[in-house]
Amino acid sequence: MTKARDVVPRKIVANVPDDVLRADLEKYRRMAIEMGATDARIITADRVVIDERVLAKCLNPRCDNYGTCMNCPPHAMSPELMRKITAGFRYAIFTMIKVPAAEVAGPAAKEKRTNSRSSKENHDIVSEIESAAFFDGYYLALGFADASCRSVYCGKAACIALTPGQSCRFALRARSSMEAVGIDALKMAAQAGWDVYPVTASVLPENVPHAVKLGLVFIY
Repeated sequence: MTKARDVVPRKIVANVPDDVLRADLEKYRRMAIEMGATDARIITADRVVIDERVLAKCLNPRCDNYGTCMNCPPHAMSPELMRKITAGFRYAIFTMIKVPAAEVAGPAAKEKRTNSRSSKENHDIVSEIESAAFFDGYYLALGFADASCRSVYCGKAACIALTPGQSCRFALRARSSMEAVGIDALKMAAQAGWDVYPVTASVLPENVPHAVKLGLVFIY
């Protein structure tokens, strides 16, 4: 059963005044920082990069979560659909959490690369901003995190949301990753001026300054 939240919803309006929108976007940006993001930016939706090659990386080599999670391919939204969705928005909040390289790099980190504190923190930031925007009247707000939500929240347990009639165990937290829908988050991070590196289990932690966790919430 979903618990009631102590929030005061704002009346939905057909067109949000620019001064209200600017103040709200800044509020969500600060909210991300307060929740633990290293940096957060207000970006225009036309800066969101969508590229089918990103989705191809889920298939070659095939990710362990492919086909096993409601928010991963082939169940996640397609890049074609994401382009249409993105075109309907004007602004988004783009977030970055800088994490120690040892959390995701090196053989010892292989099992905890996605099921980590920072991955959960990233999903929390995305879902909380999305929720705050929803109750502020931006009822179409839509968030994306990083990594498979199955790895982050369910570990090796099956995604029950793939079972007809069953709901996600973490519906208010779990979100599709940007890569699952074809968003090139790493290119966007580089364009934002953030230092990003290709970090995998085959990279020694001492050979990379840090790793990042990225999030995106379309607002309006």
